[in-house]
Amino acid sequence: MPVAEPTDTCYAPVLPMPDSQPSTSDTDERCRWFLRGVRMAVSVPGLILCTAHVGFAGLARDAGFDAAQAVFMVGAIWALPAMVVMSGAILAGAGPLTIAFAVALSSVRLTPMVVALVPDLRGARTRRLTLFLLAHFVAVTSWVIAMETIRAVPRESRTSYYFGLGASLVLLNMAVVGAVYSLAPSLPPQVMAALFLLTPMYFLTSLWGSARETAAQVAMVLGLVLGPVLHTWLPGFDLPAAGIVGGGAAYAVHRWQKARR
Repeated sequence: MPVAEPTDTCYAPVLPMPDSQPSTSDTDERCRWFLRGVRMAVSVPGLILCTAHVGFAGLARDAGFDAAQAVFMVGAIWALPAMVVMSGAILAGAGPLTIAFAVALSSVRLTPMVVALVPDLRGARTRRLTLFLLAHFVAVTSWVIAMETIRAVPRESRTSYYFGLGASLVLLNMAVVGAVYSLAPSLPPQVMAALFLLTPMYFLTSLWGSARETAAQVAMVLGLVLGPVLHTWLPGFDLPAAGIVGGGAAYAVHRWQKARR
């Protein structure tokens, strides 16, 4: 039986479809989001926080800290109010146990922030140790930025993004305190006080804008109203009382809204 001769058929090359192109590795993706977190640190909120640390450098100097100790305090404690409490307690001559208790008590306010942020950071492969380490960077500025932007970040890259944001804020402000420490005595006290006030004003407006529920805004309004009133009636216990009353009322509003749904 004759065998058919092969024909000179021309086959066109098969080009890969766009979806078959090699995908970017997880490492590259995480690096990109880490750098985006670094860029977010160099923003208006980050710069406002730097101005507040200019004021803290002068306070640390007055409290008797040298430059290295002041810089270390920024990295180890990080939250600015806790550092102010520690410096003020040292200036007042308080003992070590009293100072430690005051710093710890001032940092308890960060616990709800950690609880609110961690579920957004956790991915399917996120280790618990990673979350513990990232919790150190939780302060008002990093928390507000993260709550406003984290949901636009792929879940598996969120820890990298927040690490870039938090670590950059810490290192940036450590550098600011180290650079300004020697210049602090030459700055007028009015300028130092004004720089301190910029941060709480930013905190208030940012927390209002980033609030996801009406209850958070109710708590802020009640705190602003009750604070001065309770300061007159209960001096020395005004802040805890305002927090208990305002927070309790805000929680009641939250439960009422939830029941209506």
